Amino acid sequence: MSTTNGTSALKGGEFLLQPSVPASVFTPERLTDEHRMIAATVRDFVNGEVLPVLDRLEEKDWELARRLVARGAELGLMGADVAEQYGGLGLDKVSSVVISEEISLSASFAATFGAHANLVVLPLSLFGTEQQKQKYLPRLLSGEMIGAYCLSEPGSGSDALGAKARAVRQPDGSFVLGGEKMWITNGGFADVFIIFARVESSPSDEGGFSAFIVERAFGGLTSGKEEHKMGLHGSSTTPIILQDVRVPAENLLGEIGKGHRIAFNVLNFARYKLGAMCGGGAQGAIGEAARYAGTRKQFGVPIASFGAIRHKLGEMVCRAYAVESLIYRTAGMIDARIAATPHEPADQAIVLAAVEEYAVEASIAKVIGSEMMDFVLDENIQIHGGNGYVRDYPAERHYRDARVNRIFEGTNEINRLLIPGMLARRAVKGDLGLIAAAKALQDELLGPPTMPEPDDSPLADETRVVDQCKKASLMVLGLAMQTYREKLGDQQEVLLHAADIVMDTYAAESALLRARAALAADATNAQLHSNAARVFVNDAALRIEVSAKQALAAMLEGDTLRTMVAALRRLFRQMPINTAVLRRELADAAVAREAYPFGS
Repeated sequence: MSTTNGTSALKGGEFLLQPSVPASVFTPERLTDEHRMIAATVRDFVNGEVLPVLDRLEEKDWELARRLVARGAELGLMGADVAEQYGGLGLDKVSSVVISEEISLSASFAATFGAHANLVVLPLSLFGTEQQKQKYLPRLLSGEMIGAYCLSEPGSGSDALGAKARAVRQPDGSFVLGGEKMWITNGGFADVFIIFARVESSPSDEGGFSAFIVERAFGGLTSGKEEHKMGLHGSSTTPIILQDVRVPAENLLGEIGKGHRIAFNVLNFARYKLGAMCGGGAQGAIGEAARYAGTRKQFGVPIASFGAIRHKLGEMVCRAYAVESLIYRTAGMIDARIAATPHEPADQAIVLAAVEEYAVEASIAKVIGSEMMDFVLDENIQIHGGNGYVRDYPAERHYRDARVNRIFEGTNEINRLLIPGMLARRAVKGDLGLIAAAKALQDELLGPPTMPEPDDSPLADETRVVDQCKKASLMVLGLAMQTYREKLGDQQEVLLHAADIVMDTYAAESALLRARAALAADATNAQLHSNAARVFVNDAALRIEVSAKQALAAMLEGDTLRTMVAALRRLFRQMPINTAVLRRELADAAVAREAYPFGS
């Protein structure tokens, strides 16, 4: 299904270096009728079949969970990314985002779904042999078998390659696995597991980090007790204990010693999909908050009429708008890159390369999406007041369920370190022209000032501000690479500031491009698009200026620091705008619609 007509694909990270035009970016407004039909199907399934039985899921009714997976499989939800020859639908990545957004309405089932469809089906589809695909994919896609992904261990969470689980190779080529895995979603009832372990030929051999397809029926694999979690009570999370689990040679997934390639690439897929789930969950919570604020009265009037509540709702909307914009932009670039390379539908190497290319953008989606969702859900509780703190309203459950998203798929701290780290590595390899651009920017900022050309077109000021944000990103990244060189990875505080700057820049430009597209199309709600983009760009620039100053102070001192801070001031000279009135209009639209105002 071709869905990205006209969408162009910059290289990963190249958004910092190249301008984009609205017509080149995929936005939610460009969804096809087929996309909208998929969204409606998932929404009806969750609202009609999952949410009504959520209490039973939270009581650990795993037979019910299995039936819901099978029902979702009947609707095709488990095989969106899988070629048709294995029972999948072979849809584009925009469709995957649509499914992820809508499935998020039930966070517990979304966790069950994500572990199965994203963390087990995907690696089999991407890295499995033809025999493995034929054996496992049809049964997983039908819901006959349920999958779980086993990477983390008691002593290795973020340090995934520090796993202690061992796979001892036997004379007949098979393997015997031993060890323990932790925090395994679907661990209590899954039938087939992707398990990572180090292969050793003898007890003293460190071997290679590798992946295996392990069936519970093989014997020796047992589930520990269900974890007592803060949230996601309706999903199974257990340890997995491996005691002399014999795995046939043909169940090695990929190559010995190449397990890291499987683990990290699957996480790239999972990260932008998790960002989409967070976006969808936040949009649902905005609807709850808007409905409550419109009906809850204090001092004789609805609380939605109070400026403080309107500020909260408006900020919730504009942050969700920016995340939604960057998620669809990223999916559109992946699809465009896949479409630009002739290949057979079942050739997953092309898909893998495309997602790998946008690993930076995937990490941004995960971090900014999960933190935006936490902000929205916290404000949702605040708007509900005391009612938000009790289980009579869903706000309390949403809050608990969402907290793990900042830990899932690599903690936000790890992803923040990855973002500038990947950009720097690509620059050093010559794949990204960041070094030359940073040098040219330094010459520009230390030279005589120039005045921008007058421009009174819509959102012209915001376009200039986003350009300045890109320059701030280049300034900080370039100085960090120049200052620390091969020791850059040790400077985590500087990297964290750099990541925040890059993330805000990508989100601000994505929101801006979407709003400009709405204005160009003369959309009925174009003014709301403009409001959301203006508020986000204004506030992102303020955050970026602060982060850049802190990064400069960590790297430089004395006259050099004063010179660079003065150069930074030349970038951020925009006048503040009245965001209060813009937020009010966003809030009023949400209350009037009783929903996120940009939803379908």
